[in-house]
Amino acid sequence: MTVHDSGKVALVTGASRGIGYAIAEALVARGDRVCITGRGEEALKEAVDKLGADRVIGVAGKAHDVAHQADAVARAMEAFGRVDYLVNNAGTNPVFGPMADLDLDVARKVYETNVLSALGFAQQTWKAWQKDNGGAIVNIASVAGISASPFIGAYGMSKAAMVNLTQQLAHEFAPQVRVNAIAPAVVKTKFATALYEGREAEAAAAYPLGRLGVPEDIAGAAAFLASDQAGWITGQTLVIDGGIFLNAGVG
Repeated sequence: MTVHDSGKVALVTGASRGIGYAIAEALVARGDRVCITGRGEEALKEAVDKLGADRVIGVAGKAHDVAHQADAVARAMEAFGRVDYLVNNAGTNPVFGPMADLDLDVARKVYETNVLSALGFAQQTWKAWQKDNGGAIVNIASVAGISASPFIGAYGMSKAAMVNLTQQLAHEFAPQVRVNAIAPAVVKTKFATALYEGREAEAAAAYPLGRLGVPEDIAGAAAFLASDQAGWITGQTLVIDGGIFLNAGVG
């Protein structure tokens, strides 16, 4: 199938698998060219091969590494000449337990990877292209960032910061760049397996829509927010949760 070239370019972090990969796939399908990042060289190469090496490049590195951020944006500019859209999807959640016992060094790592990396990539794309040419940023947050989430408090705390970062950047980068976030509930990815593995039916039963999310549920929303169709939307966090928040009321 021949894909019409949109003339647009996106950079998607943490995109060798899961939600990031699905977002990159949706962008490629509509005609964008895409630079994807991830920690593992091999997984990234496999993702590029599947997505199409004629339209996608991969840059391996750690999301919180400033040198990697600069390199990824420079490589995208070199290969494609522009970076219209940035999707900050890279994240980590290495700890599961109560906040009272949270190792503060681990919390710093979570914050650095989940929040400061997003800010760093936004600074790089702003300076390289978006400041003078416009564009959009989509930050992948989480429902854990907008309500209490037992045992993943450090992750939730970082995602709350991501929601506020979205608002700060939307205010500062307007009118050139729109900045929005997506807050998914549990999506079936390798990243989230600890939240449903061995008990998927039980976990899904809590959702009014009767299932957990899949990466494609998030990809379509991200593609929309990074498009002209969302041209009057900025500073917003779109909750995609299968209706789970509907259960928060009394009774």
